[in-house]
Amino acid sequence: MGKIAHHTLGDGVFGNFVDLSAGAACCHAVINPENCVVEMERVIAEARRSNQPAYIAVPSDYALSPVVSADVKPILPRSNPEALQKAMTIIAARISNAKSVVAFPAFTISRLGLQKQAQKVIEALGCPFVTTLMEKCVIDESHPQFAGMYAGAVSAPKTRQIVEGADLVLDLGGVNLNDITTAAYSGQLDLSRFVTVGLEDVRIGDQIIANVRLADVLSELARLKPSSAPYKGKPQGLAPVNGSPSDKITMAALYPRYATFLHAGDTVLLETGSSSLGVTPTMLPDGVRVEAQVLWGSIGWATPAALGVALADPSRRTILITGEGSHQLTANDVGAMGRFGANVIVFVLNNSGYLIERALEENPDWTYNDLAPWNYAELPKALGCADWFTARVSTLGELDEAMKTARASKSGAYIEIIGGKMDMPPALAFAHGQLKAMYGDTP
Repeated sequence: MGKIAHHTLGDGVFGNFVDLSAGAACCHAVINPENCVVEMERVIAEARRSNQPAYIAVPSDYALSPVVSADVKPILPRSNPEALQKAMTIIAARISNAKSVVAFPAFTISRLGLQKQAQKVIEALGCPFVTTLMEKCVIDESHPQFAGMYAGAVSAPKTRQIVEGADLVLDLGGVNLNDITTAAYSGQLDLSRFVTVGLEDVRIGDQIIANVRLADVLSELARLKPSSAPYKGKPQGLAPVNGSPSDKITMAALYPRYATFLHAGDTVLLETGSSSLGVTPTMLPDGVRVEAQVLWGSIGWATPAALGVALADPSRRTILITGEGSHQLTANDVGAMGRFGANVIVFVLNNSGYLIERALEENPDWTYNDLAPWNYAELPKALGCADWFTARVSTLGELDEAMKTARASKSGAYIEIIGGKMDMPPALAFAHGQLKAMYGDTP
């Protein structure tokens, strides 16, 4: 004890990092021979119950120590029957008394694999449902009860009226109404009209009913009967592909092409920034999964996340859509994709810097938004992906041909797309026009 060792702060204390890591987890434990069996069961059960990260620290000098046995039974999460009945009685009454209901399936629905159960609830109630940027494609957007994406003032007028004018908003899973999903809090939401079914509680106004599991509430909700004819929205198709082959690539032409490129069975990773803000409002085909870290927003996330997704489910094709600023932080994971045979299709938008930062600043030309000018299309070969298809495209014709070749490729593919320095998707352009509203007048 007390010795100075590497991978520490040099103060002789070896537990400094436990509290730091535990703060980002739902539970944690420092394992020793006496508590090993009990704590491992507890932490793993809690991680599965909450579907959140857990943290286990094992001191290296205990690694080969004999474990003290203990009789421990697995902890199975269940709803309290009385609490579940109470919650359902109140929810059913609220639904029955409401003239209009809209459902908000939250991103947690997909994390827990409850998409089918949530869809059954929506169909049983016959109500429209909407999503935010965080829930893109949690239920297929061709569903007749889909009423669009809600994003405050940048929502379609009908979508906004459905949400903000509803007597009851049924929040399935705990939708996250942050500054991004609400377009800088530009909506007019009455939270007193929300009924929120969380992972393990139900919140109705100031009342919280604990020990109620989301999956159990969904099962009960699916048994309710609609009070009126089911909502049927106007079917939406994919945005038409526009532009001539010789045209330079613009965001107005790029994002419809992404939508057409994606197929059922694809999982698309969207990097924080203009990539997320451009793709998420775009209608996508059925059977596409979308992963985007809208809340935390740490640039560089999507490239290693694409590696993880591709390895976790090789039956689906993984598509990475990123900007070059984020990509520079973690591009080395392209090498790992090649090493482990993760056949990811990578689209890197090269628009000469951090567009998301330029858009959110009064002066977009500060030098800290510039980047080292990499030769992106040459990265895969340099990182060991010799059999990948690569291309650098600056016209729509070149992009269309590269997309066809990438889709047919049996190995990974990497396409560098040259875009305009200040060419923004509509949602980002809206934010760019709201700088004073977001930040106030600057001196």
